Formats: sequence, structure tokens, C-alpha cells
Amino acid sequence: MPGSSTVLILDMHFIIMDSESFPCQLISWGEAYRLSKSLAREIKSSGYRPDLVIAIGRGGYVPARIVCDFLLHNLLTSMKIEHWGIAAQKQKEALIRFPLAIGIHDKKILIIDDVTDTGDTLRTAVDHIRDLKACDIKTGVLQYKATSSFIPDFYADIIRDWRWIIYPWAAYEDLTGFVEKILSVEFKGFDSILAKLEECYGLKVDKDQMEELLEDLVINRKAERKMDSYRKFSLN
Repeated sequence: MPGSSTVLILDMHFIIMDSESFPCQLISWGEAYRLSKSLAREIKSSGYRPDLVIAIGRGGYVPARIVCDFLLHNLLTSMKIEHWGIAAQKQKEALIRFPLAIGIHDKKILIIDDVTDTGDTLRTAVDHIRDLKACDIKTGVLQYKATSSFIPDFYADIIRDWRWIIYPWAAYEDLTGFVEKILSVEFKGFDSILAKLEECYGLKVDKDQMEELLEDLVINRKAERKMDSYRKFSLN
């Protein structure tokens, strides 16, 4: 909770802290489920009944499945759009990596994603679906950031004070990316990395989890280890 001291592990509730770089908020599995259920209720209360639900990969996979569950809807597919990478690394523009693979002419479509940040991903998805001649298109997200230039039709929560949202299905990946950003050409001790992660992103990390992700970075040749110190991988 805001103002509390909480260790970041994958099943915790969430954490919001100020940092010199940017604040992060970790969503628990329980909170993600609650948001998905709330989103489904918003859609049901509107009276909108889609012919097909489309999840935006990868962030929308889990929310879309839960929404379909509460809508008693079993026609779910996906398309993959890349805009944000690991640890808040943004690409220049949203690109469709895997377009929709089925015909949707004259179909009512519901597009689901986890969050809208800039709005570019949802706008790209809607443009693609419109080109495929769907007769009606609605969008829904768990969390709508007020910074987004695209306002979804349905959302469970609005984020007015910007922070980077870490969902449980991407927590380990994001956390590993943040650690990779912290590493430099000079070796840093284990405790120094933990302190830097909290300083830059407001994230406290369990030591066992930190050991695992640092080892994964070493295995994937993204980091080097010397005793209990780590640095960016170098070919020299």
C-alpha cells in the first residue's frame, strides 16, 4: 500500500514509491483478477455483445480470457502489437507483429489489453480491425492512464498520476530488465544493485529472487559475475 514498506515478490499486492527515475506499481494476481472482473461488468452493463473478442498480445492475453469467462463468451483470438518492450523500453511506433488471422467482415469486435499508456497500441489495433471491415469495434483495458491520447470504451480503473504498471504476467521479465538497466561496465555488489533498484524505480526485491534473476542474466550473457559482484556483459 502507499507509504508501506513491502518486499517485491510475485504474489504481493502492490507497491508505489517515489523514485528519481520513475515510480512503478506492481499489480498482484488477485488485483488483476478483480480488475478483469470489473472490466467485464462494465462491458455487460453497457449491453455490448461482441461476436469476437481479440486480445492484444502479450499484455491482453490473461485479461481477455478472464473477461470472456464473465461474459460467458468462448470466441477469443489474438493479435500481437509491439510498442513497449521489457522494463518500459518504448519503440518509436506501435507495430503489428502478428496480425489477425481470421475474417471478421461485418462482425462486432471487442479488443482487450491490460493498459493504455500512450494510446498508440489500441489505435493501431482499431485501425487494423477497421481495415478488415468489422461492423463495430469496442476497446477495453484494465487500466486507462490519463496520459493516453486514446480513450478506451471500457476500463476498470483510471490512472491519473503516471507510473509504470507491472502486471503479474510480466513481473519477472520487467524486473530483470530494470536490473539490466542498472548494471554498468563496472562491477557492482549485490547490495548495491538492490539499493539502486529501489532508488531508481522504487522497487524492493526479495534477495532470493534477485539471485535468480541475476543468474538468468549471466546465463543469457547479459551480465558477468565476479564473486558477489555483477556488471554488463562484455566481449572484451
